Amino acid sequence: MLSVISRVVDLAMAVFGALLAAALAAGEFVWLDDVERTLLGFSCVLSIMTFPALGIYQSWRGKPVYDLLLRATFAWLLVESAGVLLTFSIHRADSLSRGWLAYWAACTVGLLIVSKARAQTTLTWRRREGFTPKTVAIIGSAPYATFLIEQMRGRPDAGFSPVCVFDPAFGPAASHAAMEGDALLGVRIERDFGLLAEHVRERGVRELWLALPISQEPTIHRIVTEFRDDFVNVRFIPDVRSLSFFGHAVVDLLGVPAINLAASPITDVKVLPKRVFDRVFAACVLIAMAPLLAAIAIGVKLSSPGPVFFRQRRKGIDGREFRIYKFRSMRVHHEAAGQITQAQRGDRRVTKIGAFLRRTSLDELPQFINVLKGEMSVVGPRPHALEHDDIYKDLVKGYMHRYRIKPGITGWAQVNGFRGETDRIEKMSGRVKLDLYYMQHWTFGLDMKIVAMTLWKGFAGANAY
Repeated sequence: MLSVISRVVDLAMAVFGALLAAALAAGEFVWLDDVERTLLGFSCVLSIMTFPALGIYQSWRGKPVYDLLLRATFAWLLVESAGVLLTFSIHRADSLSRGWLAYWAACTVGLLIVSKARAQTTLTWRRREGFTPKTVAIIGSAPYATFLIEQMRGRPDAGFSPVCVFDPAFGPAASHAAMEGDALLGVRIERDFGLLAEHVRERGVRELWLALPISQEPTIHRIVTEFRDDFVNVRFIPDVRSLSFFGHAVVDLLGVPAINLAASPITDVKVLPKRVFDRVFAACVLIAMAPLLAAIAIGVKLSSPGPVFFRQRRKGIDGREFRIYKFRSMRVHHEAAGQITQAQRGDRRVTKIGAFLRRTSLDELPQFINVLKGEMSVVGPRPHALEHDDIYKDLVKGYMHRYRIKPGITGWAQVNGFRGETDRIEKMSGRVKLDLYYMQHWTFGLDMKIVAMTLWKGFAGANAY
């Protein structure tokens, strides 16, 4: 029912957007002409096919709303573009007002965003208040069942309510830290499969989650067979948390569902805002700070003989190497092959202006050139020298997973105090842990938070020397 209402609302927004665009273009309320009405009708029909194909009408329970808004925006721009191409094919494009098309795109996108954001906010509030809960029965081991219960209770806006847990391994003598009598975190435990089936049917349980190892195929088959005639959603949620550092996204691979065990967690259309922001922000910084960059370059050149820029090979996304740019902060010196000595407090190699640049992170500004070239991002894990990669990849768990995404000028680790020298394994482990947290919990909003924190406190620090 909600899907049908959503479709009707989307069509209404397209029609209202077209009328509003005509009024804005003409400066007064006017009706659409024949060509505009034809384009509107074609676009509405096309949207009926395009929007579902992009997953707009799927359940967004517990999913980020910004993903829905991005899909709706992309879908409408695609639909309107297809409509414009149609007018070209029938040689009626000259009858269309460019201003009306631009206004229509802006108005419809705005209306879609407002309507969908409003609808999702209302649904989220209702779920959080417990108006439309989806009752869930979990079949699985106590540790993983505990994890799923905590996830449901930690996200009340998703609207899932655990009511029963069944584990074939449970027995009269079974015990667990979270179990109290016949309850697991306050959720009823069933020890007999027949009683579980009866409970699911009597309570009208909507969701049955199979939190079982893939190896328990006979048990899975038995459960699916038992409930094949019941209107209950049976979902297989295998426990693979120990196999990777990231949340295990399910992707479509040649029409077959696949679980990413070791792959970039930041993919798909949701990364588009990050890419656009990187290029625009880098260009703005380089243009706005051009006088400062020139003054620093002169200062570096006068501080000691040598080039203005320090260039060094670093690993980028998926291990692809690139040359990183920094303002040179040390006197030119030579080290043994395969050896890189990090700057230390009171390092005599650092020039006076170099010390200032390193404390304030102004030596990092040329890296916006790397961002503009697409080799780095504004926000992401900091890249290290190749020699350090060779050392730490075997000492710090998850170290190389940082290179599953583009490295950044600043990152979650940097704004949380992990800057400068990593003279101990513990420091690098702490940095990597925060980098992996960022990758697992990435959102565009988190990027903006990190940028704001960097502007507020990240340019100078006691650990940068």
